[in-house]
Amino acid sequence: MKKFKTLAIFFVGLFLLTSMVGDSEDADKLVGVWEPSNKKIKVKIDKISGKYYGKIVWLREPIDPVTGKPKTDKNNPDESLKDVALKGFRMLKDFVYNGNGEWSEGTIYDPQNGSTYSSVIKLKDENTLDIRGFIGLKTFGRTDVWKRLVMKNKK
Repeated sequence: MKKFKTLAIFFVGLFLLTSMVGDSEDADKLVGVWEPSNKKIKVKIDKISGKYYGKIVWLREPIDPVTGKPKTDKNNPDESLKDVALKGFRMLKDFVYNGNGEWSEGTIYDPQNGSTYSSVIKLKDENTLDIRGFIGLKTFGRTDVWKRLVMKNKK
């Protein structure tokens, strides 16, 4: 009987370990370069310390036509951030993987209006994300479809 319990504990531990590895691989499907539907920017999503973040890596119009300099976050409500370059700006923050192709608990920043929204990301398929930004309830928000441009590096 003692051998049976030891064997059962071993198999339960092995099952839990392999399921965690599978979740990690599924969670990392978010990593890559993505393009929102407006095609004005490209966002690279990376995993940093167990959470997912996205920064702007390309702008269709990188230069401000008025100043002739790189575009900055002029709509940011924080005066100290208005002169920060948009290229390299982290617009997705703190997403955690829930399982079933969904990441939540993060925020998305919209540089066009300077607003930050709660957000949920859903992987529709390997190359398509539904990103929903909202204030308060998910019902009162907007969903944008992002397309994958570059996949994460395979090891």
